[in-house]
Amino acid sequence: MKKDKQSTFIRDILMPGEWDVCVTSYEMCIKEKSVFKKFNWRYMVIDEAHRIKNEKSKLSEILREFKTTNRLLLTGTPLQNNLHELWALLNFLLPDVFNSSDDFDAWFNTNQCLGDNQLVERLHAVLKPFLLRRLKSEVERKLKPKKELKVYVGLSKMQREWYTKVLMKDIDIVNGAGKVEKMRLQNILMQLRKCTNHPYLFDGAEPGPPYTTDEHLVYNCGKMVLLDKLLPKLKEQDSRVLIFSQMTRMLDILEDYCHWRQYHYCRLDGQTPHEDRQRQINEFNEDGSLKFIFMLSTRAGGLGINLATADVVIIYDSDWNPQMDLQAMDRAHRIGQKKQVRVFRFITENTVEEKIVERAEVKLRLDKLVIQQGRLADSKSQSLNKDEMLNMIRHGANHVFASKDSEITDEDIDSILQKGEAKTAQLAQKMESMGESSLRNFTVDTPTESVYQFEGEDYREKQKNIGLSTWIEPPKRERKANYAVDAYFREALRVSEPKAPKAPRPPKQPIVQDFQFFPPRLFELLDQEIYYYRKSLGYKVPKNLELGPDASKQQKEEQRKIDESEPLTEEEQQEKETLLTHVKRDFNQFIKANEKYGRDDIENIAKDVEGKTPEEVMEYSAVFWERCHELQDIDRIMAQIERGEAKIQRRASIKRALDAKMARYRAPFHQLRISYGTNKGKNYMEEEDRFLVCMLHKLGFDRENVYEELRAAVRASPQFRFDWFLKSRTAMELQRRCNTLITLIERENAELEERERNEKKKKASKSSAMSGTLTQVSSKSSQKRKNDSVASGVEKKKKKKNGFDKEGRTYKGLPKEL
Repeated sequence: MKKDKQSTFIRDILMPGEWDVCVTSYEMCIKEKSVFKKFNWRYMVIDEAHRIKNEKSKLSEILREFKTTNRLLLTGTPLQNNLHELWALLNFLLPDVFNSSDDFDAWFNTNQCLGDNQLVERLHAVLKPFLLRRLKSEVERKLKPKKELKVYVGLSKMQREWYTKVLMKDIDIVNGAGKVEKMRLQNILMQLRKCTNHPYLFDGAEPGPPYTTDEHLVYNCGKMVLLDKLLPKLKEQDSRVLIFSQMTRMLDILEDYCHWRQYHYCRLDGQTPHEDRQRQINEFNEDGSLKFIFMLSTRAGGLGINLATADVVIIYDSDWNPQMDLQAMDRAHRIGQKKQVRVFRFITENTVEEKIVERAEVKLRLDKLVIQQGRLADSKSQSLNKDEMLNMIRHGANHVFASKDSEITDEDIDSILQKGEAKTAQLAQKMESMGESSLRNFTVDTPTESVYQFEGEDYREKQKNIGLSTWIEPPKRERKANYAVDAYFREALRVSEPKAPKAPRPPKQPIVQDFQFFPPRLFELLDQEIYYYRKSLGYKVPKNLELGPDASKQQKEEQRKIDESEPLTEEEQQEKETLLTHVKRDFNQFIKANEKYGRDDIENIAKDVEGKTPEEVMEYSAVFWERCHELQDIDRIMAQIERGEAKIQRRASIKRALDAKMARYRAPFHQLRISYGTNKGKNYMEEEDRFLVCMLHKLGFDRENVYEELRAAVRASPQFRFDWFLKSRTAMELQRRCNTLITLIERENAELEERERNEKKKKASKSSAMSGTLTQVSSKSSQKRKNDSVASGVEKKKKKKNGFDKEGRTYKGLPKEL
C-alpha cells in the first residue's frame, strides 16, 4: 500500500472504527504503532507467535504496549530452543503471573525437572490452563501422514578428489594430533558438506573456460545424478516438487540444471524481495500452474508459506536443527493437501552427512520422549561439542581415501529408492529401540586409529608434498555463474611452486612485535644470535641478482657478518631474556585497563595487568605514551582508549547531575519532582520515576549490575506491590527509562545554571548602576558642603568686623546705651 493511500485508509476507514476485525502484518504494527495504540482492543490474536519468543525484540515490545482485554497466541513451535522462550510467550499473555524469568527458570530447573516427577507434574499443572495443543491429525482426519524416505548416494570422482583435499589439508586434526579449535572444526565440516552437495561450490572445480551448462552439472555430483533420475519419474506421476537446500549457491546450480532440463520452476531465498516472493507463491499455487519445481532455502522458505499444491519434498541437504527440516516439510504437509506427501532426504554415504542425519534423528527422538511429555530437553544436548565434530569428520575418511573412482551406480531409480526404504526402516528401528538414557549418552562414534596408513600407503608423506597456505575465513555468499564459493581454496589446496631456499634461522627465535617497544640493543643481540647460528651450520650467503650491481658487495658484507659472529655470552643471554618480558597478553590487558580506567589511573591499571608490578606497568605506560605512534594500528587502539575515557567522563557527568538534583531536596524520596516538559510519556507515573531516580542515586550509578539491583529494589518495595507494570519491567527496560530521566535532569540542571548566571549578571549590572548614582550624589553633597563652608566664613568675617564673638555676642565693649 502506497503512503498516500495508507494515510487515507487510516483516516477514513480505520480511525472511525466502523469495523469488527482488523487484520494486519507485523511490519505494519511496528510502522503504525501510534495508530494501533489509540484503540482498546477486545482480542489480540497473533499467528506465528514464535516471532515474539524474544521479549526484547522490537515487535514484542510494541505489541505489549497495545491495550487488550484478551490475548491468543497461535504457533506450531511454542518451545523451539529453550525454556526462556516459553516464558516469553507466557509473560506476553499474563505479565502479572509470569513476571520473572529467573523465578520461572529456577522453579522449573531443567536438571531437576528431568529426574523429578513432582516437578513434571508441576509444569503440567502450570501450563494446562494456558496451553491448548492440537495436531493436524486431530483437526483434519483426511490428511494422510507424510512418508519420509532417506535416499543414499555415493560420491562422484570429482567429489572424492575435493573431499580428500579437504581432509588432507587438515590431516593433523583428522588424526587427533593437531590443536583442536572449535572454529576450525566448524570450517572443516562446512567444507566437507559443500563437497557432498556439489564440487562446483569450490572455485576452480568447474571445467572451463568456456563455462557450459550441460550434463557435467549432473555426472560430477552424486546427488545431482539421483535428482536427474528422480524428477522424470515424479513428473510422470503428475507430482509437484519442493527442493530445500541450506546453501543459496546450491540453488544457483539447481537453477542452471532446471534451465538445461527445461523444467519450469520458482525460487525463494533470503534475498528474494517480498513482492517477488508473494508473486511466485501465487503462481505456483494457482490452478493449472506449469511450475513443476519450487526451490527454497531452508531458513527463508521453511516458515509461514503454504505450498500445499506440491506433494513431494526433497531435502537436498539436512539442517543441523531437525525442527527446521520439519518446518520445511510442513510447507506441503498441511491442511488442504489432497495427496500423500512424500519426503526424499538425500544423504551421501560414508561422509559427514550420515552422522549429521543420525544426530538429528537422535535429537528428534529425544524431543518426542521429553518435550512432548511436558518436560524440557537438556540444553547440553543441543550443542555440538568438539569431540562430536571431530568424530563426524573422521567418519568415512578411510573409505574416501581407499579409492579415486566414482561410487555412483547405474541402478535405476526404483532399486535406489527400495534400498533407501530398507535403510530408513533400519535407522527408525534403531532409534525406537533406544531409551531416553541411551539417547542422552549417544555419541557419534568413529574408530580413532590413525588414518595416515591405508592399503600400505603412508598419507603422512603425501601430506608433506602438498603446499598449503593458512586457513582463512570463507567469504560471504555471492551469486556467480561459475559458482565461485571459496576463493581461498584455490590457493589453500593447490600445490605451490618451488621457491628459493630461505636463510636458516634459530629454531626458537622470539617473535618481536611493535607493541613491545624494544630498544635497539635487543635487535643487536638477536642479529648476533642469528649470524652465529648460520655460522655453525656453515651457511654461505647466495648472490641476490635482484640487487643488480650491488649484489656481490651485499653478499660479501652479509658473509663477513656471519664469519665474524660470536655466540652470546651468559651476560648477553640474560640481558636478552630480561628485554623479552612483555607478551601480547600483557599488552591487551594494558589497553583494556586504559579503556576501563583512563590513561591517568595507573594504580588501577596496574591491578588489571596480571603478573606485572606497579613499577613495571608505570615504566611501560611512560614508554607507551611516548612511542605509541610507532604502533601499526595506533588509530584503532587510541579510538578504543578514547571511547573508554569518554564513558568515564560521561559517568562522572551523570553522577554530578544526580548529586545536584538530590541536594535540592531534604527528603528526595517524597519531595523530588521531575521536570518533564512535553516529554512525560504515558507509561510511567511520576511516583515511579521518583523512586527510580532516588534508588539509582542510592545504589550508585556507576556500579556493575546496578540495574539488576534496581529491578530487585522495585520488586521488594511495598509501595509497588500492586504495580504490575513496574514490577514486570526488565533490567534493560529500567535502564532505558533511567537514561531518559537522567537526560531530563541534566536539561533541568542546565536551565537552572543558566538562570543563576543570568541573575548574577543582573545583580552585577544593578550594583554597578547604584554605585554610579551614589558617586554622583556624593559629589553634589561635597560641593554643597564646600559652598556652605565658604558662605559661613564670609559671615564670620562680617560678625568679627561688627564686634560679635562666636555666639553672636559683642566683645569690643558694651553698646553706647550702656
